[in-house]
Amino acid sequence: MICPACGTTNLMGLDACTWCGGDLSAFDRPQPADAVEAALVGDTVASLRPRPPVCVPPTADLGRAMQVMTAEGVGAVLVTDAAGQLVGILTERDFLTRIAGSDALALLPVFQFMTPHPETVRPDDPLAFAVRLMDVGGYRHLPVVDGGRPVGVISVRDVLRHVLDIVRPRAKVRG
Repeated sequence: MICPACGTTNLMGLDACTWCGGDLSAFDRPQPADAVEAALVGDTVASLRPRPPVCVPPTADLGRAMQVMTAEGVGAVLVTDAAGQLVGILTERDFLTRIAGSDALALLPVFQFMTPHPETVRPDDPLAFAVRLMDVGGYRHLPVVDGGRPVGVISVRDVLRHVLDIVRPRAKVRG
């Protein structure tokens, strides 16, 4: 790859020129082949319009967390500290794999079962980045954070709806 700033030949895949330090990352990006690939590369997490985060403190008991998840109709609650910083996530899967069968379930604190330091995305991250995180990590929910504070949650369902909106023929409005 030849640096457009100084003309130095660099190895493919480098993010910066070995001679001048110029940014080469934009020249090594794959080009989308269709509308779905273009959306995954060009659209951001914010385009999914993440729903507002539903949060609980780490000291909340599991009974309360279940009530909140049920009342809000969500599959995950974000766990935030007193300063509002994300410290974990508690999901339906956590209830099934870590909690089911525990005695005194409703009285146990969330922090014993949450996934600490979950993977996150920012509103301006490309959708492809979020999809890759979900795929590699096996996640169905990803917190959306800004400066460490949750601003939303996206799910596999949100991504699927977005992709379907791209490939589904648009209904024509009759006027």
